[in-house]
Amino acid sequence: MSGQIEHIKAWISKADHDLGSAKIIYLYLPDYFDTIAFHCQQATEKYIKAILVQREIEFERSHDLIYLLELLPEDFDVSYDKYKKAVLLNGFSVQIRYPNKIDHMTKEELEEAISIAQEFRIWAIEKIGIKE
Repeated sequence: MSGQIEHIKAWISKADHDLGSAKIIYLYLPDYFDTIAFHCQQATEKYIKAILVQREIEFERSHDLIYLLELLPEDFDVSYDKYKKAVLLNGFSVQIRYPNKIDHMTKEELEEAISIAQEFRIWAIEKIGIKE
């Protein structure tokens, strides 16, 4: 079991690095909106994957947050709001990494992306039951 706990914590830690990177880049290089948004999506993806690992649910290699959320058991009761926020971040997984795929993001949109990733972090920690 301790091996599984360490594996779950590794997913959380990696997600925290993405979220931390998004926050630091936002503070010092806010014009790097694509990188900030990408890191928010990546953090959220890894928080969800940490839950899946904890629940011993196998998943395909994917950046699709909706796919990952749909792997959770029905009794997990993922809210419509979570799905809506996942859809928003999904757009930042692949397309945003290439030139001319997004014009620009406002300060408010970047703050929302960071807020969503933070919300998924809190949710994942709560669902997994990890003590910090």
